Order: sequence, then structure tokens, then C-alpha cells
Amino acid sequence: MNSVFLDAASGEPMDPVAREAYLAALDDGWADPDRLYREGRRARLLLDAAREAVAEVLRVRPDEAVFTTSGTAAIHLAVAGLAQGRSRVSRRIVTSAIEHSAVLHAAEFTATRLGGEHVTVPVTRSGELRTDALAESLRDGAALLCIQYANHEVGTIQPIERVHELSAATATATAGPPPLLLDASAALGRIPLPTPEHWSALCGSARKWGGPAGVGVLAVRKGTRFAAAWPEDEREQGRAPGPVNVPAILAAAAALRAREAERETVAARHRGLVDHIRDQVAATVPDVELVGDPQQRLPHIVTFSCLYASGEALLLELDRAGYSVSSGSSCTASTLTPSHVLEAMGVLSHGNVRISLPWRITAEEVDRFLADLPAVVARVRAEAPSAPPPAPTPERAREAAPGSAAGDAIETIDALGLMCPIPVIELAKRIVDVPVGGTVRVLADDPAARLDIPAWSELREHSYLGEEPVPERGERAVAYLVRREH
Repeated sequence: MNSVFLDAASGEPMDPVAREAYLAALDDGWADPDRLYREGRRARLLLDAAREAVAEVLRVRPDEAVFTTSGTAAIHLAVAGLAQGRSRVSRRIVTSAIEHSAVLHAAEFTATRLGGEHVTVPVTRSGELRTDALAESLRDGAALLCIQYANHEVGTIQPIERVHELSAATATATAGPPPLLLDASAALGRIPLPTPEHWSALCGSARKWGGPAGVGVLAVRKGTRFAAAWPEDEREQGRAPGPVNVPAILAAAAALRAREAERETVAARHRGLVDHIRDQVAATVPDVELVGDPQQRLPHIVTFSCLYASGEALLLELDRAGYSVSSGSSCTASTLTPSHVLEAMGVLSHGNVRISLPWRITAEEVDRFLADLPAVVARVRAEAPSAPPPAPTPERAREAAPGSAAGDAIETIDALGLMCPIPVIELAKRIVDVPVGGTVRVLADDPAARLDIPAWSELREHSYLGEEPVPERGERAVAYLVRREH
């Protein structure tokens, strides 16, 4: 049986239209478009046509859009150039806490280079920007404001019009509002973009919309201050150094036009499939938390966290079953720290699975995945080093009924040296043996515990009381306190 690819948020296979455009441009667009001879002029015509096509989708002028070597490069160049252009007014860069890591890294690096600071704005548990905190962060001024239009891990869409209003309100008699850089990589070709009046610059990545890897787009609206923080050359208005790959750019433009032409139809189909996934996962997989805003979200992304399961084990087991998925889990091989997105949202980081539907996914492929998922999760949980807790029952709750000294009861769990999800598994097992009103003290040194124990407590409606260091057990040892409420 053919495998099912469910990680379009990381990159889609090249669209057939893009492939055809790329192969054709290898013959006609290989030359330097800055040369005046025949081959150069032909390449220039193809490059100009691609620029016009992309600019039309972005609703900007063609001379406001430039091409870069990747979406990450577009972000790095945008953050550096926009912050440098406004550095006389401010050297503070404000971002949301759930930006793509490329934005966070660029903001931290650029703010340090300018002698300023990088400020992150918190989000709600559903991943929506806290606009009250944003207004507070902008009170002291900013060189640049960076907001991801729709999140790549959980799909939550941000209220850009409201963000623009708050930013515009900071304008003074001597300085306008900070430019707003919009990371639209996850949204391009999927949902309508905010009108250009609500942003100053925008970045995107071609591989996210079915174009080839190695092509990014950066649009900077007229009137926005932009000062290159690198040696400028004559290409792409000095905003993206180095030669451009005309065949790849033409393929990227062809893919984006194809996506835009079908966007509404495909988005409606994907939204229906994602609603079906959300309903079925909640109904067939015990102890699961659906992550992200259920309404204000991208149509093709659904994310959930499976309690008491390792994210790495889930991904590998699903891969063996023929499904390619992604994860923001702290328990994956690529990282031993929690996803900064899930951490900022305060949701479970272990056992996380992200499904992002590719353009041509079928309902049959989705149903196949949903039919196999419960058994995969059960198998991963059963093979965990520490078996998951039994489902809570009224009988067990009565056995642990509160006594006169319930508030003094403390159960200590030593989970030092154990990785996620074991500390949470042990907490779930042992809390039922503590009287209602009693406290469980979990000793752990896994960084994920700092996120997962409070998130589990909220999910299970117990009270998280905080943490305290345990220096006698090691410099990383922490005691997490949870009070049983029912």
C-alpha cells in the first residue's frame, strides 16, 4: 500500500505545473538575466513574468517584490534590513512568542548587533496573540514588529487588522509606527492574505506552496525604510545579494498561481477533512488534547498531543505504518527541549502529532490514517518504559476520599533521570492515591517537565502550585507541586 504524506507544512512535493515550468525554463532561462545579449534578455523576460505573477498574488507592485534563496533567507534579510532602517528611532524588535525559529533567531541576532533588545509577546492557550500584552510591549517604541500570520505548528491565525491598529496607535509627531513584518510562509496559497495596508513587509517560502526548494519571496512596500546590513550588489534592488535561479523562480510562480486559482475550493475540502480528523481523534484516541484554535486556523493543519506517549515513538511507528507526519514534541530525536510554540501556549509537548494536508490528499487516505491511528497510539503507550495509568473510575476516587488531614498529605515521585512522558505518567498513576486536597511532589530534571506537568494539571483540572529547586539532588533537579482537586 502506498505511503501517505501528511507533512505539507514542512514542504510539498513540486506541483506538476511547477515541474513543467521548471523544465521549460532550464532551456530558456539559464542565462544571467542582467546581460543584454539574446539569452540574457530571454531570462529577464521569464524573471519579470514570474515577479509580476507573484506580486499579483501578494497584491503589491512588481518592484516591491524580490526573490531570495529560501524562505529563511527572506526572513533574515527582512529582519536585518527593516530593523537597520529604523535603528535611529528604536533598537527594540518585538515578536510574538510563537514565531518561526528563523524569525526568533534573526530578531535576537539583529537586536544584539544593534545594541537593542528582543521582546516576545505571549499568546493564549489556543495560540492567539495577546493583544493587551502587545500594546504594552509597543509603548516603549520599536524598530520592528514581526508577526506570523498563521502558525506553522498549530495553524492559529492572528488578528492582523487589530495588530495593525495597535501598531499605528504608537505613531508620534516625529516617528511613524514600527514596520510590521508578516511571515506568511504557512498561509500563502492557503488563505487570503491581509490587505497590504495592514503590513509593511512580507516573507514566504516556495516549497510550502508546491514550488521548488531554494526560492523565497520578500515584499517590502514603498515608503518602508530598509537599509541593507550586508554588502549590497546590483541584483534584486540590493535587498537579496547574489544571482537568482530563474528556472526555480519561474516554477515557484507557476505553483503559486495554481494554488491561488484553486485556493477556495481546496481550502473548503481541507477544512472538512480537518474537522473530520479532529472529531475522530477525540472520539477514538483516549487521553488526547487537540491543540490550536478550533475556528481561526489554517484549513489544512490539525495538531494533537497524546498523553503518556513518546513523540519520537509515535512518529516512527506511524512511519512504519505508512504515514509521514511531523511533531512539535519534546520527545523527538531532533531535539530534547520542548517546542517553543507549544511551550508558549502552555499545552502538552509530549506525544505531539502535527498533520498538515498536502494539496492532493484524498478522503480515502485520511480515513486510512484515522483507522490506523488508535492502534498505533495504543501500541506506543503499551511499549513505554513506564506503563500508562489506568483510566480514572468513581470507585478509585472514593477509595481516595479526603480525610481530615487531606491538605497535609504529600506524595513524592522521584522521576529524576527519566525523560518525557514518564514523569507525567507517574504523576497520573500516583495522584489517585492522594486524598483530595493533598499534594503530589514530582522530582524531575527533564526540561519538558516544566511544560508538561502544568499542562497536564490544567487538562485534568488539578491545581498546579508551582516549582522549587532541589539543589541537593543536582543543579537541574526541580520539584513540581500539584494539588489533587477531585
